[in-house]
Amino acid sequence: QVQLVESGGGLVQPGGSLRLSCAASGLTTDYLTIGWFRQAPGKEREGLACISFSDDETYYADSVKGRFTISGDNAKSTVYLQMNNLKPGDTAVYYCAAVRDVPFELLPDSFYDYWGQGTQVTVSP
Repeated sequence: QVQLVESGGGLVQPGGSLRLSCAASGLTTDYLTIGWFRQAPGKEREGLACISFSDDETYYADSVKGRFTISGDNAKSTVYLQMNNLKPGDTAVYYCAAVRDVPFELLPDSFYDYWGQGTQVTVSP
């Protein structure tokens, strides 16, 4: 059974940092791509970044480029999203998702087969 579990969310002040984790189980990392998404109340789900375990390539949305960094630990089947200089507009539920594919760009949510339950990130003074 494939399972993705996010952790690391919480309340942080503007300008602060958080590191989210996405632990994958029930599937190998062969040709695996994991992406991070977020959804704020009343807004559509937004793709943020993805990483391919096949070639370690990473892709980012322009909205987070330079502030967020995605990385992976093949041995732990875990992907991280380091978020720096957080802003109130980053407040959302953050999700990770997985698909067996080798991307050449940031993949939209429709490409992914497996999803985590989400973790809340709140950026507030």
